[in-house]
Amino acid sequence: MNVGVAHSEVNPNTRVMNSRGIWLAYGISVGVLHLVLLSIPFFSVPVVWTLTNVIHNLVMYVLLHGVKGTPFETPDQGRDRLLTHWEQIDYGTQCTSARKFLSVSPVLLYLLTSFYTKYDPLHFLVNTTSLLSVLLPKLPQFHGVRVFGINKY
Repeated sequence: MNVGVAHSEVNPNTRVMNSRGIWLAYGISVGVLHLVLLSIPFFSVPVVWTLTNVIHNLVMYVLLHGVKGTPFETPDQGRDRLLTHWEQIDYGTQCTSARKFLSVSPVLLYLLTSFYTKYDPLHFLVNTTSLLSVLLPKLPQFHGVRVFGINKY
């Protein structure tokens, strides 16, 4: 890597999830969140798993589906200004490895959470709602769609 040389990407948001080590960092950060919540003495194990799942899904929703535009100056003349980060990943191509990873990881966390909460109805309802709020915007049918005009501008 040459220091001071511009990158070749028009929009670096398109390739960030394919960067070296990003998936490992993602997994480690979820693990650290879980360990921090476990260290709080008055939380039970089922509550910690539910909090881990809900916090993870909330943060991922905001970062992937709530924030629009790019933090970089791009020569695309503002085209990506109206797209969320999810819509920018891999230039909008569906079913890439990064998109599959970001779709499967909340499902795996949901399955772990459901198992460790022993399928308690209240935890199950909260975790299922949280999972659906993260998975539905990832469907190809919702690419570029703003439901009820939310996040339109």
